[in-house]
Amino acid sequence: MTWDVLSIIGTIAFAVSGAFIAMEEEYDILGVYILGIVTAFGGGAIRNLLIGVPVSALWEQGLFFQIALLSITATFLFPNSILKQWKRWGNFSDAIGLAAFAIQGALYATSMGHPLSAVIVAAVLTGSGGGIVRDLLARRKPTVLKDEIYALWAILAGLIVGLQIANSPVELYVLFGLLVACRMLSYMYKWKLPIRSIRQPNM
Repeated sequence: MTWDVLSIIGTIAFAVSGAFIAMEEEYDILGVYILGIVTAFGGGAIRNLLIGVPVSALWEQGLFFQIALLSITATFLFPNSILKQWKRWGNFSDAIGLAAFAIQGALYATSMGHPLSAVIVAAVLTGSGGGIVRDLLARRKPTVLKDEIYALWAILAGLIVGLQIANSPVELYVLFGLLVACRMLSYMYKWKLPIRSIRQPNM
């Protein structure tokens, strides 16, 4: 039950972020819904393709789709009110979604007997794949690969679950709290991974 609540929070956060970016790019209402849904479920769909699970398995998440659609609708109808709350709680909700989805993706791959590499990929795609697809559809550079330490925390989840360092429910909840804390700290203190540019200076 607790994982379901965390997943719901993550679904709302990802759907709302997709809807906001669609509106920033001045997409029509259909574009807003598509970008919101892709952000919330795109990572899971790609994960399923890579680890051999039918994509149709996503349609079994009826409740989560309804929640995503309601979240997108509220964002479209009341953007200013939602934006105020998003500025206050958005990054925290997003961190919850990243942690919950990354752990779930890793557990999913582990339960199917996949190797560590596949577990890590499943964690990264489930936790941050939707955001990458969202940014590509919005013709933006994926922020999770450039501006912030984001996918790294999903990799950490995949490693810990894949190496069976965290197995029991208590250990997984501790891992969840650690990932949320790391994500929030990296956001607040603007942690970034090293960047090396090969652009030549203008002559």
